[in-house]
Amino acid sequence: MHRLKVELSFLKALIGVNLSSAMEYRASFISQIVGMLINNGIYFVFWLIFFDQFGAVRGYAMADIYLLFAVATLGYGLAYMFAGNVGHSLAYLIAQGRLDYYLVLPRPLLPHVIFSRMVVSTIGDVTFGLLAYLFTGRFHPVEILLFLVCAVLAGAVFVGFSVISGSLAFFMGSAQYVSQQMTNALLTFALYPHTLFSGGVRVLLFTLLPAAFIAAVPVEIISTRNGRLLLWLVVAAVVTWVVATAVFYLGLRRYESGSALNVNV
Repeated sequence: MHRLKVELSFLKALIGVNLSSAMEYRASFISQIVGMLINNGIYFVFWLIFFDQFGAVRGYAMADIYLLFAVATLGYGLAYMFAGNVGHSLAYLIAQGRLDYYLVLPRPLLPHVIFSRMVVSTIGDVTFGLLAYLFTGRFHPVEILLFLVCAVLAGAVFVGFSVISGSLAFFMGSAQYVSQQMTNALLTFALYPHTLFSGGVRVLLFTLLPAAFIAAVPVEIISTRNGRLLLWLVVAAVVTWVVATAVFYLGLRRYESGSALNVNV
């Protein structure tokens, strides 16, 4: 327990330093957040137009889309706001031999690597997710609690999957593009109602590309207050992280040290 408290304290300090560093340039900090809010808003307008024309699609009404976006964007924002060195960033560090800096430090390698960078624009995703939830009309304390818990679990799935995609660089060399496309695919499929898919694609969204656990499953949990389904979401998050950790440390055996001199401030 003492070691766990020490590591949590270290991660808290790491996140604090990242936030302070990002806020040093206030104009850039604010513009990135506002830019992401506008980007999400423009994407969301297409759904507003669609549902204005068709009313509902395969059991999903506009209120469900608000909830879908709220969970997905909040989960994505929390994931990359705190763990910015995942996905293609992790693949880049591996391919360039830049894990050397972390390997010589007396900290658990994987948490230190992924939490050592913050993506400032994702604060806009967090803000958008909270704002979108205000339009769902679900203000019962149980529903609000389930929303926050599901968003955190969705973020855990995001990070775990991105660690897996980034770790492909151990086996493929330059895997930044592949990793980025995998992460983009996860987010893209998560922002569509899962009822639109069937057959093999539906199976894929619950297994190799766990997009259903990012938003569709949380929407069902919040709408029905289904505790059993929440337990399955917890299992999905844990399994994703177990696989991510195994793939990362298995790949680490193949890691080749870089020759570049790096200065981390």
